[in-house]
Amino acid sequence: MEQILLEPTRVTPLINFEPSQGILEMKGRSSPENAIQFYQKLIENLDLFIQSSNQSFVANFAFEYFNTSSSKCLFDVFKRLGKMKEAGKDVVINWYFEEDDEDMKEAGEDYCDLLDIDFNFIEIED
Repeated sequence: MEQILLEPTRVTPLINFEPSQGILEMKGRSSPENAIQFYQKLIENLDLFIQSSNQSFVANFAFEYFNTSSSKCLFDVFKRLGKMKEAGKDVVINWYFEEDDEDMKEAGEDYCDLLDIDFNFIEIED
């Protein structure tokens, strides 16, 4: 399990996974040509974190946009966070959205409902 730091591009988000601190940050736009390949390393490292660490975990998500294939990969990330919770870890999920972006707020609510995981919804003022 290793730290992952991917700088954002026009089609990929910032991903900062720091397993030693129990932090995941994802921010920006996500519409890579191959979302499964783009998110694979993160998902594999989250699986390793579940198996090897007992520390608490904080995940911060602040998306401007994500496409359908990215939404499937994000669902896989949230499933891993749910497994962490089931394993007894303290997991905090913060879902940031801009105050006028109802679609992004609803996307977070959908993940929350589908996976029965508590999210903190945090509105960002423009």
